[in-house]
Amino acid sequence: MISALGLLKERRFLPLFATQFLGAFNDNLFKTSMVLFATYAVLSDADAEAKFNALATGIAILPFFLLSALSGQLADAHDKARIIRVVKAAEMGIMALGAAGLLVARGGSHGTGIALMLAAVLCLGIHSTFFGPIKYAILPQHLAPDEVLGGTGLVEAGTYLAILTGTVVAGWIAPEGAAVLVLVLAGIGWLAGRAVPPAPRLGPKLEIDWNPLTSSWRLVRDTMHVPRLFLAICSISFFWTIGSVLIIVFPPLVKNVLTADERVASFTIAIFSVGVAIGSVVINALLKGRISARYSPASVIAMGGFVALFSMLVRGWTPAPAGGLYGFRDFLAQPGALPITLTLLAVAVTGGMFVVPLYAFLTTTVGADQTARTVAANNVVNSGAMTLGSAAVLAISAAGVTPQDMLLVVTGMCGVAALLAQRLHRACDVPLCA
Repeated sequence: MISALGLLKERRFLPLFATQFLGAFNDNLFKTSMVLFATYAVLSDADAEAKFNALATGIAILPFFLLSALSGQLADAHDKARIIRVVKAAEMGIMALGAAGLLVARGGSHGTGIALMLAAVLCLGIHSTFFGPIKYAILPQHLAPDEVLGGTGLVEAGTYLAILTGTVVAGWIAPEGAAVLVLVLAGIGWLAGRAVPPAPRLGPKLEIDWNPLTSSWRLVRDTMHVPRLFLAICSISFFWTIGSVLIIVFPPLVKNVLTADERVASFTIAIFSVGVAIGSVVINALLKGRISARYSPASVIAMGGFVALFSMLVRGWTPAPAGGLYGFRDFLAQPGALPITLTLLAVAVTGGMFVVPLYAFLTTTVGADQTARTVAANNVVNSGAMTLGSAAVLAISAAGVTPQDMLLVVTGMCGVAALLAQRLHRACDVPLCA
């Protein structure tokens, strides 16, 4: 058995890790640059900002809902490494579209630029839909059974560190710089993807259902009838619904409640990313490579408590003088900055501890020829739940609920996720997840 970090020296894992890291970095660099530009340079109303963020989130999620079933079938029917190369080649064209949108919007044509950027977000959603099942489903083919949890944790940790890096960079460079950087990173990601070892089809030949509606329905039906998979997918879906609400709420909350600039907004998102990465590593150490939902209920309950504490802390925040925003240094100099930062970090750490074992569970309790479709079914349900979450944010915001109160809604959702995770742990009766 190789330690989790030791996998980073292995060619059977490192190229996949690098490809995923660069893709997540690039995706979040572009999306955060777009959201911050719209929030701070185009829009000037908290309600409009929340609606734009919800729209961007919904557009990014839509392909997961429509195309995940097809992506899972293709991944189980073909060499996964070959699909990675095709997907990474497409990323270069997508980022060219997004870079053009950033430059056009920066030049003053806000409407055209934002339309181009939203089109790129849709294409990035399609890109992620076809890559998403592979990054988990390929692990059991390249790793030993006692390495899968560690590999899954590293993929999750790397993803959130990439989100961290991309988010921070987006807050500190101009849109022109972001436009150039996303193109460069897409090229490097394509090169990394070409180094992923082959992962050929396993099991009998699979007939592809090309109809996105019928294939999605059949995929979810055939997966969700298994009680353990049903509970795991529902638990993960609640987590990502919570995540979508937080992602939508954060930029307007930072601007209008914490009265801070875009660098602070990227900092808060980055802190969340760091925390999930830490939680991914911590839970692997606690479970010692064993795949179990044992700690998931307590983790998400703790997450809900920290979200409630975060809501209380932001209510006591002293806003910047009228008409101004705190810069990064001014924000950190405020007495409440450290408690807010540490609480947000705790929210993310406990969230990572909750979700990582559930992803490992999905890929190890089904046959090797079904892993991609299982992850794809999870993505369909996740995306539907996140879409409902985005729609709920719009409806609740329209009713006059503040971002601070929206955080209390998240706390309640954590309680539901805990119940699902506890049922999963009780229902789990196979050796891998005992």
